[in-house]
Amino acid sequence: MSDKLKTLNNIRTIRAQARAFALPELEEMLEKFSVVVSERREAESANISAIRERNEQIETYRILLLQDGIAPEELVTTVSEKPVKARKARPAKYQFVNEQGELRTWTGQGRTPGHLQAQLNAGKSLADFLI
Repeated sequence: MSDKLKTLNNIRTIRAQARAFALPELEEMLEKFSVVVSERREAESANISAIRERNEQIETYRILLLQDGIAPEELVTTVSEKPVKARKARPAKYQFVNEQGELRTWTGQGRTPGHLQAQLNAGKSLADFLI
């Protein structure tokens, strides 16, 4: 909390600060502060009202679903489950022989296989392994 807000929240500090102002100035400050508080109350009330209306709508829809024999949980799982599209396998671009003498391929996607990386570090070019 900032120092100014701490000052506004402490009655002794407010009394000490108020001594520096004339009564009309204090009344003007009080009026402005009252306006801010009333605006905040209205905003809070509107927010609570909106939440209440939304909850009433949800309850209405829940009752309608139950009357039609549909469990709300059933609806949620149906909507949230998106079909998973299987991605086509990418064709291999590179071919190399590993430490065991096996012929391996790599698509060029993701992390470079360790043995291929070792050969690249030894000075070979990736173009040397193109299929």
